[in-house]
Amino acid sequence: MITDICNWQNQAEQYLVQEKYSEAAQLYEQAIEIEPNAIFYYWHLGLLLLLQGQEAEAQMTWMLPITEADEEQLAIWTNELFQVLQIEAERRETLAEYSVAWLIRQHIREINPSNINNLLQILLLSIKLEKLEEIEDLNEWGLIESLNAKENTEINSELLIQVLKEFLNTVPLHPINLNLTEASLPYFSDTHQCFCILLPVAIQLGHTLRQPLLAASLLELHLRLEPDNVEILRHLATFYQDARNYSQGIETARLCYSLSEALADKIFALHLILRGLMSAGGYWQEICTTCQELEAVYKQFIEAQPIILEEGRILRLLTPAFAIPHIKDAPSEFRVIHNKIAEIFNNDIQALAQSQEKNYHHQLINNQYLTPHTKKLKIGYISYALRNHSVGWLARWLFEHHDQDKFDIHTYFVNYKLVDDFLRDWYVQNAGKAHKLGMNGLEIADQIYQDEIDILIDLDSITLDITSEVMALKPAPIQVTWLGWDASGIPAIDYFIADPYVLPDDAQNYYTEKIWRLPQTYIAVDGFEVGVPTLRRDDLDIPMDAVVYLSAQRGYKRHPETTKWQMQIIKQVPNSYFLIKGPAEEETIKRFFYQIAEEEGVDCSRLRFLPQVYLESVHRANLGIADIVLDTFPYNGATTTLETLWMGIPLVTRVGQQFAARNSYTMMMNVGVTEGLAWTDEEYIEWGVRLGKDEALRQQVTLKLKASRQTAPLWNGKQFTREMEKAYQQMWQSYIEKK
Repeated sequence: MITDICNWQNQAEQYLVQEKYSEAAQLYEQAIEIEPNAIFYYWHLGLLLLLQGQEAEAQMTWMLPITEADEEQLAIWTNELFQVLQIEAERRETLAEYSVAWLIRQHIREINPSNINNLLQILLLSIKLEKLEEIEDLNEWGLIESLNAKENTEINSELLIQVLKEFLNTVPLHPINLNLTEASLPYFSDTHQCFCILLPVAIQLGHTLRQPLLAASLLELHLRLEPDNVEILRHLATFYQDARNYSQGIETARLCYSLSEALADKIFALHLILRGLMSAGGYWQEICTTCQELEAVYKQFIEAQPIILEEGRILRLLTPAFAIPHIKDAPSEFRVIHNKIAEIFNNDIQALAQSQEKNYHHQLINNQYLTPHTKKLKIGYISYALRNHSVGWLARWLFEHHDQDKFDIHTYFVNYKLVDDFLRDWYVQNAGKAHKLGMNGLEIADQIYQDEIDILIDLDSITLDITSEVMALKPAPIQVTWLGWDASGIPAIDYFIADPYVLPDDAQNYYTEKIWRLPQTYIAVDGFEVGVPTLRRDDLDIPMDAVVYLSAQRGYKRHPETTKWQMQIIKQVPNSYFLIKGPAEEETIKRFFYQIAEEEGVDCSRLRFLPQVYLESVHRANLGIADIVLDTFPYNGATTTLETLWMGIPLVTRVGQQFAARNSYTMMMNVGVTEGLAWTDEEYIEWGVRLGKDEALRQQVTLKLKASRQTAPLWNGKQFTREMEKAYQQMWQSYIEKK
């Protein structure tokens, strides 16, 4: 029996804390019998019923007095109920009892649906509890409208920013994200806070989730606060280009360059300009001018040799060199500059690591146990491209045939993505021990070092800055580059895998890595999956007796000089057509080809631009429409060349001096075909014309290519793997002898 109001209320409070809800409810029921007009008791009783799972009874208890309230009383009493529930919700949140807090706040929302801070708390709790289905109807909550109204001075800005951050990180693809971000902009305390939230999410959207348009839209919102933020502009330019909005990507990169002051920043801005121009294709004069500017800034940087201890800026030094071999074939000249930049990169990365007390020492324990005959070598492969990517298609046969009784294989997947990718999944299952990693170079290096890898093979070269960082840290005693782009020039890398053909005899003069030439070929595959073709000559309005030439390469491999040779071939071969395929800006690449065709006297009606297909197997099947494939120069095809030869199609290629200009050469030598190998510009044209006019010669080449499937080193992945394994053993033997 209730006798002392103060005492029984304290007792009820203790029961609540002890979760004895029934006992507390009895006290309030008794109090209501004594004082039925004490409205405050109904709020507490309803709360206690709610906590016992009696939601309907709780609502009825709250409604009993409210139904008889006048307008003035209604506002007062509703606010009282709100305060009771708010206090309990906050207590539960402090105790991390999020499910209970979420339930209470849902009822607060029914009582006061426009209270924005409560809506924000519900969002936060829904994310913590993974009740994402509760936020599907977010547009109906009126949250965005309330934020945009800017009249609600009671908005908890700190809570709003916390909700935005959690929301973007947890459900980055939610359709309300852009509207929520836009409405939240005025509530940021400073621009840096906004930067730290939006940029990581944009990077995840653009790179991991492959949503560059959405990533760009998010960064455009940040530019409203900081229109000249160079870091935002760098990423924005990349996302525009990845979304194939090349013109906007190029203009953003130019703005980034104009705002850059440090030489390292200028280098990367020039890279972004070149990336856009070359991906679009056809901007040749601008590409040449920008490339000259890049080389000039590189030389200034080498002369200044600034010490950079900012990881992001160091990482941007190497990748810009990717463009230069696409423009000219001058490796002895190019690599003098590139190797010096790589050395600065290497030194700065190691200095940064030492500043963070990172040091990777490699010790031999006992030589008698470390010979390749008695030790199971630990081989590590590192790459971001072991997926539906050229490297992924080419490297798989090495993993397929590795002798895992003699070699302990570890594979380090950089920027591992949870996306549907058949080839990536194949590697996870077949590439030894799979390490699914992010984009933190130091953490990846730590993992490799802890795994005690003996020989680490880099499959990316400078195409990914994080991989270059890992290699510069030297987490393994022997480090090797294979595939990728070319040798990176990083001093911490010991060897570059080549063969008798892919590099000229004097190449060691300008490589810092020791060139390890395998006896036959630096690459081999057992074959390719081929699907059902989707191209027919009649669909393209091409006569059945026509001679069809094809060039299937990305826009950045389109060199005007090579295109002139190709047009001269078309001009000299009657009834011939030229099919052009590859990612590029459609109108720009058409303008590029049409202009050169007109200059060389070729009717533009003989050109066909093919659409992209998204299945690799269908792409290979469609190659069969061609009689001859014309390679690019000074940057040859690699995967495309292999696919062309596998399909039995004659290829014309110009052999140069640099690695990228000799890929097709080594592949043709390793299938036993020399028809189509050109050592001069004139020979390229001659071979193109001869193969076009001589059907018997084409058939002879096709027969040789078909027969080579059973005999050629290029199609013998198992033999190639044994040669790679032998190279690893010899590298290890050399290492321990030196030690």
